[in-house]
Amino acid sequence: MEITYLLNSGFLVKINRTLLVFDDFSDPFGAVDKAIKIGDFDNFYIFASHAHFDHFDSHILDYESSVTEYIFSNDIKHTKRAKAFPAEKVVYMKKYDAYEDDVVKITSFDSTDTGTSFFVEIEGKRIFHAGDFNWWDWSGDTEVNRKLAKNGFFKQLKKFEGLSFDVVFFPVDGRLEESMELGAKEFLKATDTKNLIAMHRVGYPKWTPSEDFFAKEPMPIWSPTEPGERREFN
Repeated sequence: MEITYLLNSGFLVKINRTLLVFDDFSDPFGAVDKAIKIGDFDNFYIFASHAHFDHFDSHILDYESSVTEYIFSNDIKHTKRAKAFPAEKVVYMKKYDAYEDDVVKITSFDSTDTGTSFFVEIEGKRIFHAGDFNWWDWSGDTEVNRKLAKNGFFKQLKKFEGLSFDVVFFPVDGRLEESMELGAKEFLKATDTKNLIAMHRVGYPKWTPSEDFFAKEPMPIWSPTEPGERREFN
């Protein structure tokens, strides 16, 4: 499994002859274009977790001739940009929805912001892309709002208890300052995760987990900062 960082929450995942692209709003390195040009794939899925500008952009329509399916959260369906995409190639997923074909099995979960998160099973690999699902604990917010954010996060987190993942993409947003690790830390406590990839970190340096971050055994962590960075995962 080869993973390339695009930008923000955007990643290209290559598993044998399948390409998975998540939240490609911008790809300064041109990783997706290069992968298409190489042509070493039979299946190509593009995911967008919600309609926010830093997760969904119409340029992914340029790949339509190569795409097997666009997998979009249902909120995107109600945007003007969605109308340009070919209906026969778009699957809109509501929260706790499911889609399956001969290549992938996809389950959507709720978010603590807008849209959905995606659990993708393919060739024995289990991948979770959180979208904007996170514990959004803003230090300058009111105590009431911070409590609501906490309760909303833990309510959703119960849906993941006991699940196992080979790779998890999860926000570790520097804007949250001292709270930026909270969501990822609790997610790892609740799940069996082999590899964690930090995202939603544009403009922030490489993240190094704090000493008390791991409640269980430490696992590989990747915090990419430069578009085009690439790693392989088993």
